[in-house]
Amino acid sequence: MNNEQVSIPLKRFLLVNECPPSWKGLDLYLFRDEHVAFYVGQSQLAFARVWEHLLSGFKGHSIVGRFIWCNWPTSMSFTIEMMSSRSGQFDTIGNDLNAAERQLIQHWSPCFNISLNDQPTSLPASYLPPNAPFRRRQGLNKLIHEAERAVKADDTRSLLESLKENEK
Repeated sequence: MNNEQVSIPLKRFLLVNECPPSWKGLDLYLFRDEHVAFYVGQSQLAFARVWEHLLSGFKGHSIVGRFIWCNWPTSMSFTIEMMSSRSGQFDTIGNDLNAAERQLIQHWSPCFNISLNDQPTSLPASYLPPNAPFRRRQGLNKLIHEAERAVKADDTRSLLESLKENEK
């Protein structure tokens, strides 16, 4: 992974207990699925802020965190992107953190960003809104355990596919 951008499925993010040194300079983050962005934000340490959203979602203090838990286990496959406002991607706007966040919001039109977003994308009908009741009210440890099982299953499936390809 380079030190300017990280893209990781939520189920794998949940298994990262401490911020890796190479992620410490990442100050922008994005929650999305394959087709739509849900939220863009900024923080001096994106890793910690993403965790704050996830933890605050249980109490309803973070709309994106709440949305993730309302849509569990489907949300396990959401992608967390973290990037640096100091990367070449943002050179044209002087690598300014606020301008970089604004640029990402304007590019993605995330569902839950109201500020700086003239036309937020509508939440796809396949997802429950963040004010929906939790489907399964579980503690974070149980959800992390589910994510761990899903990651192991993915890794096993990838390994088996790789072995089949090598047999050909």
